[in-house]
Amino acid sequence: MMIRLLWILIPVMILNLSCKEEAEERVVNPYVVDTVYGELREKLSKDPNNSDLWYHLADLYERNGAYKEEIDALKKVVELKPDMAYAYFRMGTAYNRLNMPDEAIRSFKKAMRLMPENPVLYNNLAIAYGKKGFIDEEIANLKKAIALRPNYATARYNLGIAYFKKGNRDSAMEQYRKLLDIDKGMADMLFKEIGGNK
Repeated sequence: MMIRLLWILIPVMILNLSCKEEAEERVVNPYVVDTVYGELREKLSKDPNNSDLWYHLADLYERNGAYKEEIDALKKVVELKPDMAYAYFRMGTAYNRLNMPDEAIRSFKKAMRLMPENPVLYNNLAIAYGKKGFIDEEIANLKKAIALRPNYATARYNLGIAYFKKGNRDSAMEQYRKLLDIDKGMADMLFKEIGGNK
């Protein structure tokens, strides 16, 4: 009976606690975009050289698929803080999404100088090279990503696709077999893409 009473009271206590907090301090829901944009713009008007605010604005743009605006905000971040590796990394990712591989490659290379051991960076750089049709560079960067993180399923999948594009089906199948131990769902997707025979 006591346990049952606790199951009823705990949610009520939590609800009351959260209501009190909201009454004392206005809580902004980060997923209500208009409210957050408005607050960020107000803060930026008072502190236009705050790189953290610009980075947060870039994050909001990214969440809403506004990649050009995200890039503009990230450019402001690196103008204010040129050693912020993740700003260059995110800029490269946004350029990739806009199918602008030359700009993506430049941004990823800047990020690489600041964080050379990030496997996701190499994976995303490989995607940009792949968009340009530079399959050898794509493969080399995917191999680097996997060397840094051997169980990196996305990079292994991408490497299998890159090998298949190059006409090297045996190497693509090797990635499929390795993926089976890491992520069976992704392995199955690769298998379908390369038209494999088990």
